[in-house]
Amino acid sequence: MAISKKDRELLSLYQRSGSDLFLEETPQNRQSPSASSRITKRKHKRIASQQPVKSESYTERSASRIMADNSDNFQELCEAIKKFDGCEIKEAAINTVIYDGQVDAKIMVVGEAPGANEDEQGIPFCGQSGKLLDNIFKTIGLSRKENLFITNTVFWRPPGNRRPTPEEIDACRPFLEKMIFLLQPKLIIIVGSTAIESLLRIKSVSMNSLRTQNHLYSNCYLGSNTTEATAIFHPAYLLRQPAQKKAMWFDILKISKMIRPFISY
Repeated sequence: MAISKKDRELLSLYQRSGSDLFLEETPQNRQSPSASSRITKRKHKRIASQQPVKSESYTERSASRIMADNSDNFQELCEAIKKFDGCEIKEAAINTVIYDGQVDAKIMVVGEAPGANEDEQGIPFCGQSGKLLDNIFKTIGLSRKENLFITNTVFWRPPGNRRPTPEEIDACRPFLEKMIFLLQPKLIIIVGSTAIESLLRIKSVSMNSLRTQNHLYSNCYLGSNTTEATAIFHPAYLLRQPAQKKAMWFDILKISKMIRPFISY
């Protein structure tokens, strides 16, 4: 039976709120004396018959991994991302936002997810925070028009500009991993905590700690090879906390030293 868009949206709402099953096909009076015994019997029956199953998110991750595996070049990978339907937020998005900048750039910038402006224009980091990031990189001779490649951990705008869920990050991760393998950047600049979670699999560690360290990134496509990586504050955070711009300046000075071996001015 086909499910209407309205019903899918309602089911999605229940899922995001933590509901994972319906107890009855029709509403029931849970306060009645007989209801308690019915629920108890049903609970016992469910425990006895429950079997391990693959979750929906597992299936979606598998699909994106297969599509990434089968993409032999960057153009094929972009087409695979556009065709991928395993990330629910795609349904409400205007555009698939994959990248901006130079495909042959030695420096890759990885952010969180598209916002409203990015979704509308199909370009990552094109809103107010993106303009701030452009100005920051400009101080050390970096530009998406010349020597930067910019992408995100998730390719569709989460509703209300919320943070992507772990399931959404997992669904898109194989594409990002294959992208890094195909483009072979010399340095990955990780922008914000969500991107750190996706690339470095690090959680519950403060940005103040992570941004002062240099990291070695690897994934299943790179094998034993590693790519140098460093983390910086997200520009949206700097707009909310202008006092942190001083810390960002020191991070950019560090990056300017890191890129000297492969960037000519």
